[in-house]
Amino acid sequence: MYRPTRGRIRLDGKDLVGIQSCDIVSMGIARTFQTIRLFRELSVLDNVRIGHFSQARYSVGAALFRSGPFRREEERVREKAYELLETFNLARYASSPAKALPYGEQRRLEIARALASHPKILLLDEPAAGMNPNEIDRLLETIAWLKDRFGLTILLIEHQMRVVMGICERILVLDFGETIAEGTPDEIRTNPRVLEAYLGKEAS
Repeated sequence: MYRPTRGRIRLDGKDLVGIQSCDIVSMGIARTFQTIRLFRELSVLDNVRIGHFSQARYSVGAALFRSGPFRREEERVREKAYELLETFNLARYASSPAKALPYGEQRRLEIARALASHPKILLLDEPAAGMNPNEIDRLLETIAWLKDRFGLTILLIEHQMRVVMGICERILVLDFGETIAEGTPDEIRTNPRVLEAYLGKEAS
């Protein structure tokens, strides 16, 4: 959304600065949003089908004329999308509009849609925002399961310390855009600068 004024962002040695979002997805990065951004009027299944777009294996011409290759590829995408819904225990909602899902299930659907693009890195922007304690418990389980099940690197931005300390292996702490600490949860928990910035006091 913002073009960096300095520095570089690289994935597998390739610079991502200035590249279009669709190309970044094709290179292996997917994301979710702090405020859930589903296609609310479309079905749950169609939301995940859209996530497969970057992996589509047919030409524009095949789509225009709805040729055999197009129909076969669309069927493959539909099957893969349904498999993801089953993986996330969302298959029972497949034909329902996305807006009809409970909040926690909408969050899971957004993650399933992101995974449809087969990313190497999954970016989660405040995934616990708006969740109740039970939903947060399920979220923590989901993130741990995602990492192991899909072999992903997961980078999350989160303000809820319960989530950060409960799931992260390494933490980088920002204070007004400045990095003030980096390390394991145990190192961050006792870091004087973190305590001062986030608890309003200095460590004794």
